[in-house]
Amino acid sequence: MSATLPRGPIASGPAPLSRLQSGGLLLLAALIWGSAFVGQALGMAGVGPLTFTGVRFLLGALVVLPLALREQQQLRRDGHRTGGRDLAWVGLLGALLCIGVVLQQIGLISTSVTNAGFLTALYVPLVPLLAWLLLRQLPHWSIWPASIGCLAGTWLMTGASLSALSPGDLWVLSSTIPWAFHVLLVGRIANRLRGAYTLACGQFLVCALLSGVLGLATEPISTEGLRTAAGAILYTGIVSVGIGFTLQVVGQRHAHPADAAIILSSETVFAAFFGALFMGDRLSASGFAGAALILACIVAIQIQPLLKSRFQR
Repeated sequence: MSATLPRGPIASGPAPLSRLQSGGLLLLAALIWGSAFVGQALGMAGVGPLTFTGVRFLLGALVVLPLALREQQQLRRDGHRTGGRDLAWVGLLGALLCIGVVLQQIGLISTSVTNAGFLTALYVPLVPLLAWLLLRQLPHWSIWPASIGCLAGTWLMTGASLSALSPGDLWVLSSTIPWAFHVLLVGRIANRLRGAYTLACGQFLVCALLSGVLGLATEPISTEGLRTAAGAILYTGIVSVGIGFTLQVVGQRHAHPADAAIILSSETVFAAFFGALFMGDRLSASGFAGAALILACIVAIQIQPLLKSRFQR
């Protein structure tokens, strides 16, 4: 199965980012996503989850479109053209993105933010497992305790109670599978296309098209509803999609998928921070311990190669 997946090495394009640089971009993406979590919940006050997803991803695609067009011009000058198989990979990533986002949005209607935060983080240990099963990439042993540490930290932060899973919990839980596959593949496909902006814009358009068409067919849409959700759509579309998801693509061109999953799990920490800043939420002592544990796992994964190289000298 691994032979059918896109290769990982970067063939051309800008100079590769260092581990710390790519990790920094992914951390910034997680910060942006954490800040947009409230907007995702509030945006559905005026529109349904499919419509909300379609409009904000269309807006995100428009934000990245000038960069993608410029990138394509440069690639053509270098003799590289995007073929049909490349477009198929873009379509696959866009579909995975759409499924993950929509399932999470539907779940947010009927589950608590705390349960949603923990359940979404379950994709973290799935990524190294899938990398091992599908790509035959055995992660460094430190990935496994770091993944478990991120899950434990998220549990402490959210205080999630899963004794009886609600329908909303099950929707969010199901979103972890497409999220895991997306994180696993996005960097490799960006390298295949030799263009992070091209992939970002393409997958946003596919996501917007799929969710938008389904939204038009199944959800009531009104001018008043769109006006009510306008603020949330603008912020999550421009900032969370246009900037945040694009940073993810750029950062993952130069990062191992398992490392990326652990770094991106810090979204939970940033969501708690912005909840305290703008909504008056407060973390308990266990919440602070959970945040510290997640950050410790991220730092450990980033410095582990540096320590290894130092002791090998």
